[in-house]
Amino acid sequence: MNWKWARRLVNFWPPLFFAGIKATSISEDFRRIEVVLKRRFHTRNMVGTQFGGSLFAMTDPWYMMMLTYNLGRDYFVWDKSAHIDFIAPGRTAVRAVFNLDDATLERIRAHTADGKKYLPNFAIDIVDDNGHLVARVHRTLYVRAKPHKRPLG
Repeated sequence: MNWKWARRLVNFWPPLFFAGIKATSISEDFRRIEVVLKRRFHTRNMVGTQFGGSLFAMTDPWYMMMLTYNLGRDYFVWDKSAHIDFIAPGRTAVRAVFNLDDATLERIRAHTADGKKYLPNFAIDIVDDNGHLVARVHRTLYVRAKPHKRPLG
């Protein structure tokens, strides 16, 4: 899928759209994505800071999408688990940047070459407009070659 169309589609995908989450940048190779959550009346909690569920949701689909695109259709890629550490209240818009490098892709391919699953971990920092850390999300994905790409045996 073209990166421009992908950005348009995910920005109107109801779970992200209605949560106020927006992809502001997707690189042509799907290896870098920037996401923003503006502070609006519907993204605040009862004390006026960014709603924790929205902070968590803003990290949800990106690594799965990036890995699926970069590894190709011969792999299963799913989210396995995630947790969030809240560091400071989000009083402004917040953003997160997702990066996928060659070394990570090679490590995943090497660990799945024998047909076994691999569980790569990613840490995502969510920062406010002043660059202060608001939360850190740890995501674990499940990656495995599809049956037709696994070695026989």
